[in-house]
Amino acid sequence: MNNPTLKEHYGQLLNLVHPWMVADVELDTEKLGITIHVATVSGEKIPCPTCGKPCSKEDHREERSWRHLDTMQFTTTIVCRTPRISCPEHGIITANVPWAGAYSRFTELFERFAIDVIKAAKTIKSATELLRISWDQVHEIQKRAVERGMARRKDETIVHLGIDEKSFLKGHSYASILSDLDQVRVLDVTPNRDEEAAKTLMESLSEEQRENVEAIAMDMWLAFKKAANAIIPNAEVVHDKYHITTYLTKAVDSVRKKENNSMLKIGDNTLKGTKFVWLTNKENMNDKTKEIFRSLAIDELKVGRAWSIKELFKHFWNYSYRGAAESFFKRWYFRVTHSKLKPMIEAAKTIKRHVEGVMAYLKHKITNAAAEGLNSKIQNIKSNARGFRNFQNYRIAILFHCGKLNLYP
Repeated sequence: MNNPTLKEHYGQLLNLVHPWMVADVELDTEKLGITIHVATVSGEKIPCPTCGKPCSKEDHREERSWRHLDTMQFTTTIVCRTPRISCPEHGIITANVPWAGAYSRFTELFERFAIDVIKAAKTIKSATELLRISWDQVHEIQKRAVERGMARRKDETIVHLGIDEKSFLKGHSYASILSDLDQVRVLDVTPNRDEEAAKTLMESLSEEQRENVEAIAMDMWLAFKKAANAIIPNAEVVHDKYHITTYLTKAVDSVRKKENNSMLKIGDNTLKGTKFVWLTNKENMNDKTKEIFRSLAIDELKVGRAWSIKELFKHFWNYSYRGAAESFFKRWYFRVTHSKLKPMIEAAKTIKRHVEGVMAYLKHKITNAAAEGLNSKIQNIKSNARGFRNFQNYRIAILFHCGKLNLYP
């Protein structure tokens, strides 16, 4: 449509300034598309993308296209043969276009809008439908946004770290996640959950940041502890109380399984179907669960005694003074090791081997509760994406949604 007013209208919408101009606008009513052809004024100089000096045009690259924000219901595309300029200092180089970043197939305005849509959409599929772009294009926008955000991160002081693991693909594939517990954000993600993976994450912090870290919350996974001692030796390792509670709860369930099997052999169904009772925190029990729990003679059941041991340990977290906490732990440990409940004894011995990290909680009062909250969000990301084709897509999605990054172009 060779309409000067229309070309001027789209030039203003794109905020084009001399020497850039709209050369033509095409309307396709069948495919519901608008194509805006952009060019530069003949004979005008263009800034060098490296030094900014006005330079003469040398020639043009092949025609490229960029997806722009829709015009009403019409998909809008900008096309341009990007000029190459001849700079006395930097040679022949492709000019920057004012509507998009280097190597992007989207305008900056579209990317900004797409980032908001992807963050708000429940699934990647719904984002692709709303934006009318492909799955791969969504990942490309996320990747560029995360790269920008990570590059903009400053060496902010981080006092409390959390390191945790998260399953990645089906089977036994894991990723290790490093979090800033105070800011409740993911710092980075790396494949595997071994010592090298943890070291890679911690080494991603600047030397100054590592010096300022006071404590790192983690479970009792030895690989994480070794990495922390090697890379951030001045930080205290704090074994997360929620992981320890989970560890004890699994031991209680082991007692239940063995006792239930023994009782079923003699026709006693007392424990049948009660797994959820022993796995539910007492404060979270609903009325039905409480009624079932009251009907069980817990003092006469091995699993009841195991559950009582697990519940008793909760008092440890309320101590403020190490001496009192150590006395409590000794009494609790004596009770467990004389309970004749093998899974509970093994759990108690594991905790004792890591008792320094457990005691460190009294000083720092940090847990991976924030990281666990992020893990729930990560699980939703994983489910909503219907899995990931590779680890990098998984990492990008986590940092996009959980990294608290400045994502916009």
